[in-house]
Amino acid sequence: MKIQCLSLPIAATVVASAVIVVLSAMALRAAAAVVEHTFVVSEMNMTHLYKEMLVTVVNGQFPGPMIEVTEGDSVVVHVVNKSPRNITIHWHGVKQQLNCWADGVPMITQSPILRNQNFTYRFNVTGQEGTLWWHAHVTCLRATLHGAFIIRPRDGASSYPFPNPDKDVPIIIGEWWEMDLDELDSFFDDNPSGATMNGKFGDLYNCSGAKKDGYVLNVEPGKTYLLRIINAVLVSEYYLKIAGHKFTVVATDANYVNPYTTDIIAIAPGETIDALVVADAPPGGYYITALESPKGPPPIARIPKFVTRGTVWYSTGHVSSNGTAPPVATEMPDQHDTMPSFYFHGNLTSLNDTQRPLVPERADESLFITVGLGSICRRGQSCKRSGSKESIIVATMNNISFQLPDTTMPLLEAHYYHTGDMDVLQELPDRLPMVFNFTDRGLIPWGPKEGQLEPTSRGSLARRFRHGAVVDIVFQGTAVMQSDSNPMHLHGHDMFVLAQGIGNYDAARDVAKYNLVDPPVRNSVLVPRIGWAAIRFVAENPGAYRISMSSSTCDMVLCM
Repeated sequence: MKIQCLSLPIAATVVASAVIVVLSAMALRAAAAVVEHTFVVSEMNMTHLYKEMLVTVVNGQFPGPMIEVTEGDSVVVHVVNKSPRNITIHWHGVKQQLNCWADGVPMITQSPILRNQNFTYRFNVTGQEGTLWWHAHVTCLRATLHGAFIIRPRDGASSYPFPNPDKDVPIIIGEWWEMDLDELDSFFDDNPSGATMNGKFGDLYNCSGAKKDGYVLNVEPGKTYLLRIINAVLVSEYYLKIAGHKFTVVATDANYVNPYTTDIIAIAPGETIDALVVADAPPGGYYITALESPKGPPPIARIPKFVTRGTVWYSTGHVSSNGTAPPVATEMPDQHDTMPSFYFHGNLTSLNDTQRPLVPERADESLFITVGLGSICRRGQSCKRSGSKESIIVATMNNISFQLPDTTMPLLEAHYYHTGDMDVLQELPDRLPMVFNFTDRGLIPWGPKEGQLEPTSRGSLARRFRHGAVVDIVFQGTAVMQSDSNPMHLHGHDMFVLAQGIGNYDAARDVAKYNLVDPPVRNSVLVPRIGWAAIRFVAENPGAYRISMSSSTCDMVLCM
């Protein structure tokens, strides 16, 4: 699958009354702290899997430093750019309520931070608890520029709506690319060289016969561990299992869910999942395995599969069972089995408590957006398709691939000052111009059938909403040249995930499936392979934001 790692926007109108309400609420939190960090972005040599690579990192770390805050705190991050690339940092999932200037999307909310220049992000973290993350938002640099962002409850761990864990454990799933990430942005036909867990490869990888070190989690019998799981890869969904143990999922994307017990977690790029694990197995070692989720049946399955594994070791006092016997192996799904992901996401529901936002009963506006692949010609308007070097494969929404407009200032700034630069944005159509059988598997392989549907165009897409509008979007996956799942990420807002399905969406049939009682609340929604997902959100956060495919950056501008 070929993907371009670019950027997208959403813009909004400012409502004075909303400002007064928010500022009044913030005044009550005088005891909140200011959490301050300095991020030095630079290149350094790292050697993995036989090869030394020059990679871009923050403070010399891969993954980058973890930010820990308490709900209500203010965050100040000084970014010192000593790399040769212009960058920004996006605080993935932080709503940035009335603070969209700090969202970190180049030429949408800010100008990029130039080499040898500094920039300070300042924002408040209010009304959110749980696990989020931060990452670079320029080209594909987020593959090495990322880290955890943890928001703890204002009243302490005792206020969790689940048993108080004995320890927090961040688990960041990543991938290692043995190529320049700028080249990867332009030619996304390559695969990563391996998968990582908290920056380690695990013993399935070896160099000259020596197995690579894996992540190790030492646990004590009877203790409860809160795993804060983050998928920081560029493209792939991953399955996570611990041999001999079960997970109790308690939150997703910093929103609490009804506790859901499962032996497997499915997590897409950009998603975060909080899960409790009780150390209740017999003493010994147990593999914790992250496996790239299957891509569906041939001819689209990607070979080889990418997997990383660490080990859970039991210890009593200061004595660990590490090395006493081989760890118990995990049994992972079949290579072509995508249903564990479908069922995992479909079984999530919001926790029924007084803090959960109510689902609006009806929408003011409804959009139908197809997400998938298309191709554009390298030169001119006519060219050969179906894998020809005359064309470039791009990700699309309603058959349009996003490109930044040729403006001299970020779109948010242009929107705020009414410069007229926003006029260059095209209105995203409510529907795809051409209707076809979106999930026809005959469109997956290159050939005359899919070739007729490949041609697409580039455009700077926008959609304008009035403040407070309730918006429904049905994301319909298409089978043109692919059958991947597609994670969609909305900046500045959370979404109610009303329903999902396999095949083509049919309003007459599928609206009846909408969960308007306790749908999961997410900042990212996974559109299942050859299927659809329906979401609802309230356009209540003035500013300029983006909505995009997390695994590719096909974007759209939403204006509120």
